[in-house]
Amino acid sequence: MAQVLVRNLEDEVVDTFRRRAEAGGRSLEQELREVLRSAARPTGAELAAVAAEIAAMTPADLQRRSDSVELLREDRGRDW
Repeated sequence: MAQVLVRNLEDEVVDTFRRRAEAGGRSLEQELREVLRSAARPTGAELAAVAAEIAAMTPADLQRRSDSVELLREDRGRDW
């Protein structure tokens, strides 16, 4: 795993994270690791862009879109 050294970070910032860590029963290192991990997750817009790229790879004749309400109504009318 990689290591990162952050220099010249304001004392107030470190104190804030130290308090959050203590409140959560974690070490400062664990708290900062979780903050960085969370910040590195893809955003909704990034995920939507990937989904659009995948959808664009699907041939148009296979992109069947249906109205879920209509499908539910059809199912309700069936004898199972």
